[in-house]
Amino acid sequence: MHPSSAPSTAIQRPYSLGDVRLYLVTAAMVLGNLALPYAVHRVPGGGRMLMPILFFTLIAGWRYGLKAAVLTAALSPLANHLLTGMPPAVALRGLVLQSLVLGVLAALAGLRGLRPTLAGLALVVGIHQALVLAPAFLDSGAAAALAELRLHAPGILLQVLGGWAMLQLMLRGQVSRDA
Repeated sequence: MHPSSAPSTAIQRPYSLGDVRLYLVTAAMVLGNLALPYAVHRVPGGGRMLMPILFFTLIAGWRYGLKAAVLTAALSPLANHLLTGMPPAVALRGLVLQSLVLGVLAALAGLRGLRPTLAGLALVVGIHQALVLAPAFLDSGAAAALAELRLHAPGILLQVLGGWAMLQLMLRGQVSRDA
């Protein structure tokens, strides 16, 4: 088998800013971050509990790199706010920042060639949650931070388990195309 026809083992597929595929991937991830919150917000309290607007940012970072993560992280909350009024304007800056942190962490994990394992995704999502909950811990104490963590537990599971499943499907598709 010729080396160029061997299946790719690369996890991350970053695109340059001049590559139209970066913008197509970003558009798909932003659409996912529009559709998932739309579905989840049909359940009372579902948005705060499941953190759906972060899901495809995690995928974008791990699979497509820093540029896709930053674009997805910035555009998803803005698009959601403009189209649905959610998140509310007062929460927009904080949500963009949270989304950027998760996207950068995921991009770094993917850049290091880490395969998307449950443990790896749990580590990335766990570090993200620790960084996000640190202000609540500092401002209001451990009880408030733990209450937020309990509220976010289903969303953490969605990100870890769902993110793992989505990335596995994407990698499986890549191997079959490369073979």
